[in-house]
Amino acid sequence: MTLPRGTAVRRDAGLYGYERALARHGLSPVAGADEAGRGACAGPLVVAAVVLPEGRRGQVPGLADSKLLTAAARERVHAEVVARALAWSVVVVPAAEVDATGLHRANLQAMRRALWTLAVEPAYVLTDGFPVPGGPAPGLAVWKGDRVAACVAAASVVAKVTRDRMMRDLHERWPEYDFAGHKGYSTPVHQEALRRYGPCPEHRFSYVNVASAVRGGAAPAAGDDGSSAATAGTTYGPGPLRADHRESA
Repeated sequence: MTLPRGTAVRRDAGLYGYERALARHGLSPVAGADEAGRGACAGPLVVAAVVLPEGRRGQVPGLADSKLLTAAARERVHAEVVARALAWSVVVVPAAEVDATGLHRANLQAMRRALWTLAVEPAYVLTDGFPVPGGPAPGLAVWKGDRVAACVAAASVVAKVTRDRMMRDLHERWPEYDFAGHKGYSTPVHQEALRRYGPCPEHRFSYVNVASAVRGGAAPAAGDDGSSAATAGTTYGPGPLRADHRESA
């Protein structure tokens, strides 16, 4: 899908250029959606959707693509986003569901759920990189959207902070994998832990490196109850201006 006829966003328009251009055509509010954990081989996929208000309140101090921020900066920006947003939501897709559904399909389903569960109905949707059909409003996939559209950058921060908190919790349960350090991505430390201990229930068994660890003879490590620590399809998000809400991750 393309922007409405006559809508133009200048390259130097800044992080809020898309929202301002759409608002001039009566398309406000605008929701942004993004995910965290797409490339990880362990832990959940986390998708967030955010609707920022127009004007000064919607200009979040320090907002940027979550990958460009330090962990401390992400926490500060996350607090500002959830305090200022008209609405936001988070959907958590456990590793087992990613395996069963397929990564891209699980991602699309989670993005649709995050957008549909926003307490404020958007007039337009911006997503990072690929289109999300079946959303609550017309939308556009923006290349590197988390770097050029404020609402997408805000969603990227909410998704990343939520997932990092969850991975730190998983580290307490399975410290041998150092989930708090690499957040489930395939670093050398993580690969060595897979080789030594085999995968745990929070690994994505459809991923080549995890499947190889199983074939190598390492038995999956079970949790206390033998089940996943994440909750399938969990959705978080407040109503309008619920600044006091905190995720349960």
